[in-house]
Amino acid sequence: MRIVIVGGGMVGSQLARHLIQEKHDVSLIEPNEERARHASNRLDCFVLQDEGNSLNALEEAGIAKADALVCVTDSDEVNMITCGLAASRYPALLKIARVRNHDYTRLTRGGERPSPDKKAAGREAPAQEVEAGDRAGPRAFEDSRILGIDFFVHPDVEVSRSVLNAVEHGAMGDILAFAGTPYELGSIDIEAESVFDGLELNNFRTLVKGESLVTLLERKGECILPRGSTVLARGDRIHILAQEKELNAIFNLAGRAEKPLRKIGIVGGGRVGSLIAEGLLDRETEKKKGLFSLLKSLIPRSSRRVIIIEEDYGRSKELADRFPEALILNEDISDESFVAEERIDDLDLIITATEDQELNMIAAIYLKSRGVRRAIALVTGLGYAAIARQLGVDVVIPMKSVVVDSILSHLMGGGVREVHRIGDGSIDIIEIEIGPASPARDMPITDFKIPAGGLVMLVNRKDHSFIPRGDYIFRTADRIILIAKNGSEAEIEKFFGTLL
Repeated sequence: MRIVIVGGGMVGSQLARHLIQEKHDVSLIEPNEERARHASNRLDCFVLQDEGNSLNALEEAGIAKADALVCVTDSDEVNMITCGLAASRYPALLKIARVRNHDYTRLTRGGERPSPDKKAAGREAPAQEVEAGDRAGPRAFEDSRILGIDFFVHPDVEVSRSVLNAVEHGAMGDILAFAGTPYELGSIDIEAESVFDGLELNNFRTLVKGESLVTLLERKGECILPRGSTVLARGDRIHILAQEKELNAIFNLAGRAEKPLRKIGIVGGGRVGSLIAEGLLDRETEKKKGLFSLLKSLIPRSSRRVIIIEEDYGRSKELADRFPEALILNEDISDESFVAEERIDDLDLIITATEDQELNMIAAIYLKSRGVRRAIALVTGLGYAAIARQLGVDVVIPMKSVVVDSILSHLMGGGVREVHRIGDGSIDIIEIEIGPASPARDMPITDFKIPAGGLVMLVNRKDHSFIPRGDYIFRTADRIILIAKNGSEAEIEKFFGTLL
């Protein structure tokens, strides 16, 4: 597949690197000389230093032969205009724009993405409305072709949704929930004297009686797809697939029992912090507005108390007007006397959501050392996420990576519903629906060979979800979730047709 990316910042570079690794033809347009040089030196693709909202630049980057255009510059207007410009000349091109302005997002309507045959013919699939409050995955931001744009990706909402999902699961670790199934993928760190320390995975079921599957092992910076003979050790981080009840039991075995999160603090009242507050407070007046209706509804909050800590006085006043039921503190979180005076150290959970990722990490670690039970920190990318986890932050949200995953989910076709990258970003979780023309249809799972130890880890058939065994046969309309290392796409295509 040929893809033109406009914007060579962290999101554009991460996206390009992933697509290049999957053997796609990528062109990158970046107006800033230093960024363009940096990308040219580190990415094996064509890099053009020019303005993306120039038709000449787009054509020099190969837009005429491209399958998709992704605009991720720092300007919403440039992203939208560039997509509109491309749409005027190449209407069949798939176009994705990253936007932050909530007003632009409220113009959109949910719908299904155009199928590959309709895109190829230059026709558009009819948009369908999404019920308020539905969790429709990344497709919740599809639109009705405003300026010819197929998909809007809103980074603040994507990040806020990730935070709210973590809160819903007790902020005990990184949790990935799969829509329409009771299964979740949770991560656990193996600590000294843990019951899992020294355990061979063949004996995992002697401790865990319910249905579960250890899908990934992170050890000393390396991601390993484990075998039955793999032995767990102190310092390992494992990712386990199980139903929520069973996953909670596994967390208990690891010494991380779930406790109610009744007193929650949010550090930073900017765009992301405000959206998180809306989700935690579950305000009906806000839910009626287009943007917030797309966030997932959480458990009842009758006993929940929310505290927002914001250093800027003007923003604190706005937050007080907007959230009268919350306690707004106009203070500096790095002030030790403030932490002691306001009893911030007795919080059940702290969410650090400022625009300074170093402050987010330090504040989360510091407050945990003072007695706060759980901490969620927002960081920019996967590198800082790994550091924060090593330092003891319970849940780390790498914001740029969340946006890249959303874009990848929109790019994928051929029945692929969603894509998530876990670990150090070298492992993909891919959710696929088996179509009637899929080569995998009616094939036994024993014939399904993913390179580098990949694994089909979950099947959702109608209203029944299960971890597949050796006698499983792929059926039309089955939704399967598989795990594989980056670079496995070509092999997966043999079974499911074109993915991108």
